[in-house]
Amino acid sequence: MNHLTFILGYIAIGPAWLLMIAIALVSLIVQWRFKSKFKQYSETPLLSGLSGQEVAERMLRDNNIFDVQVICVEGQLTDHYNPEAKTVNLSPDVFYSRSVAAAAVAAHECGHAVQHAAGYSWLSLRTTMVPITNAASTLIQFTLFIGVMLLIFIHNPIVLAVGVAGLAIVTVFAFITLPVEFDASSRALAWLDNNYGIMQTREEHEQAKDALWWAAMTYVVAALGSLATLLYYAAMLSNRRN
Repeated sequence: MNHLTFILGYIAIGPAWLLMIAIALVSLIVQWRFKSKFKQYSETPLLSGLSGQEVAERMLRDNNIFDVQVICVEGQLTDHYNPEAKTVNLSPDVFYSRSVAAAAVAAHECGHAVQHAAGYSWLSLRTTMVPITNAASTLIQFTLFIGVMLLIFIHNPIVLAVGVAGLAIVTVFAFITLPVEFDASSRALAWLDNNYGIMQTREEHEQAKDALWWAAMTYVVAALGSLATLLYYAAMLSNRRN
């Protein structure tokens, strides 16, 4: 079998490739919808007039968490909780903003701090996996492309197998992230619902819930995209062995 036949066989549209295309399209729609919702709710003033920083600090205090600092970090949509530094990092658009979106995002990130304080098992597992996942992410940047070339031209599957193993780790990490993100949003919404002074109307609460739901969907499509990519490259290895 010549190299051209190998190449055509590997790039032929099959179930895994079709799945990758479908998920990529869905991902674009979800990303667009999330950004649209975030922009809409970022322009919706919070009736209580609290900033994202103030919401975060109040949620931490209400959960008896006094060793976590709320800080502002550069960038857009860079909001995250750092369990090692014990900081809730909010982008300027959230830290200073007095909008529904800012309150929702700030409470969500504090939800991770509450998980950490409570010893939430999925967060602990995710945190433990961060170093190996970072290493795997770096590894697959080189091994997947090089592995495919070696598989096609010298029929050596070893490098691609290493890349697939790294991609499997990244995929597992992506799915472990899902319960962590959904739980953080649930904690955030429960706290917002029980604190009338933060969101003073049911409409504000529903808007916050909508914003967090679309944010969570970006993690879902990312995990599915990683799975589809894993299946695609795993199919290459399987076809080679068969």
